Amino acid sequence: MSLCLIPARGGSKRIPGKNIRPFAGKPMIAWSIEAAEKAGCFDRIIVSTDDDAIAETARAHGAEVPFRRPAALADDHATTVAVIKHALDWCEAQGAVPDALCCLYATAPFVRADDLRAGAGLLAQAQYAIPVASFGFPIQRAVRVVNGRLAMFDPDQYTTRSQDLEEAYHDAGQFYWGRSAAWRGDVPPFGADTLPIHLPRWRVQDIDTPEDWTRAELMFQALAGRGDL
Repeated sequence: MSLCLIPARGGSKRIPGKNIRPFAGKPMIAWSIEAAEKAGCFDRIIVSTDDDAIAETARAHGAEVPFRRPAALADDHATTVAVIKHALDWCEAQGAVPDALCCLYATAPFVRADDLRAGAGLLAQAQYAIPVASFGFPIQRAVRVVNGRLAMFDPDQYTTRSQDLEEAYHDAGQFYWGRSAAWRGDVPPFGADTLPIHLPRWRVQDIDTPEDWTRAELMFQALAGRGDL
């Protein structure tokens, strides 16, 4: 049994109501729910929320909301793993712990059903499968501002050609597939037993600030115009 868990708390401060705010003609969370439905690899799609409006919207778009997330897991300090464990504990109380759980973020309008299916397939070889994208610039040549002046994080790389530097990747921030035993056993999601799902940079965008939201809308319009969604 495979479970898709979509965490969606209320009370977002930087983008009020972002989980159900309209995005490209639908509530934001609807894009994640629809991708999970199209993937066809989940026995259940559950939204974990503390908010009545989010719960109503989630149900209207086909997800289950069988419990309310406790207030202690709905503040700015609650971790994703804690929310996942809460959902798995609820499943255990119902007598049906899934073999695998995919944590799919509510603000992931670029997620694709085939990426979700790919992650499900990779769990035959690993404890976790996580989408990643490459950085657009070598992180070894990153700089910071110190007392108003520029300084390299790693000055030893100043003369190294960019093509000679190791490519680096970052979490795409869309979803995390994991075996339930790994989630509950505190196995680190970023480690030797995790396989990557490679995504192109042009289909990856965190949405945490109003600027992120605007960028995501522009990306979505461009991709939709090319037929890439």
